[in-house]
Amino acid sequence: MPTFTKGGVDQAMARTPVDEPGLVIVGGAHGSLALARSIGALDVPVWLVSDDSPLPGWSRYVRRTLSWAGADDATALGFLLDAARRHGLQDYLLVPAGDAEVRLVSQSKRELSDAYRIMLPDWEALRWVCEKPLLYERAEELRLPFPRTYRITSRNQAAELKPTFPVILKPHMGGGGGRFAKAKVIRTDDQASFLAAYEAAFAEVGPENVVVQEMIPGGGESQFSYAALWHEGAPVAEFTARRTRQYPVDFGYTSTFVEIVDEPEIKDIARLLLASIAHKGLVEIEFKRDSRDGMLKLLDVNPRPWSWFGLCRAAGFDLGAMLWMLASGGAVQPQSAPSNASWMYLARDAAAAAALIGSGRLDAYGYLRSLATVRSCAAFSARDPLPGLADLPLTAWRVLTRRILNSGGNRGE
Repeated sequence: MPTFTKGGVDQAMARTPVDEPGLVIVGGAHGSLALARSIGALDVPVWLVSDDSPLPGWSRYVRRTLSWAGADDATALGFLLDAARRHGLQDYLLVPAGDAEVRLVSQSKRELSDAYRIMLPDWEALRWVCEKPLLYERAEELRLPFPRTYRITSRNQAAELKPTFPVILKPHMGGGGGRFAKAKVIRTDDQASFLAAYEAAFAEVGPENVVVQEMIPGGGESQFSYAALWHEGAPVAEFTARRTRQYPVDFGYTSTFVEIVDEPEIKDIARLLLASIAHKGLVEIEFKRDSRDGMLKLLDVNPRPWSWFGLCRAAGFDLGAMLWMLASGGAVQPQSAPSNASWMYLARDAAAAAALIGSGRLDAYGYLRSLATVRSCAAFSARDPLPGLADLPLTAWRVLTRRILNSGGNRGE
């Protein structure tokens, strides 16, 4: 059976004939692109299903893109089942790459497993880390630290709340097409802005889907991630990273510069949490170190490819290729520590760095020095250049249409 060797995949042994089952990625953007490159490099046919970003479809590793109405549409399950029949995708590995897509695939795992291979827990288990109120309830049970969260479920409770500002509002789970869902995080600095933001979120998604939480001080230098592949309730490969720069700089809508660091405490927390749901598949968990008490506090869990997923392969920890091997019944050997490397989203990182330099939190020399460790970019790749060329105009269009033309009130960016 094919195995993995130190530093990555043994390409000669792991190459897969193109007539064997392949990969279907559902949704996502930069993380989906990185996954397509990782598994496509093994000569595995890759298909994309998307209603949002076309970026991954520009990759030379993506054989075909199917457009659909989205994971929240009533026809979503039928579309995926029909696609397997119509396009010969039976036994392909199905990987959801967005929050709504994760929910759909996990909730419909029994039906979809008749057509696809799926590396994801059933929704009864997975919802305990995907839905934020349940995530924090589980964290409390396991005695894991997380930011102070205000449990409010009505306009009256919101009006009576006297939180310590700043306070953030976020959806209980990502996905959806509304302004609140797209913003991901909304910061409020006083009672008036909080009530206005809560009222807008309440009207859009309902009270049960709004999380109100204290904002932990600090920027990307305080934000960390656990990245891993799990199988049969235990980690196959795992490492930790720091979101050194992000945009916006104090609470990131997206990472812009991520570097590998060794944080054993994060691994301990993540293992305890993921073991409680017998996790399997890809996962990234976000933490932030609170300078007020020095504790690492749990923020979010993403059981899917994440924005800086390309760093895994660049660091010799090719979680995408390992996922493919496990799904195909192959063997994965234990991995040594990942190499020192970083990932950059060049266009947005320039804006983040400019903001940090302007506020005195970063100097120009420090920024230039960080470029020397970059081994992976969000979209650019010399072996796969088209996504890099398409990314800048696509990003500009998304910012224009989603953040400017649709702006109003407090935003998550």
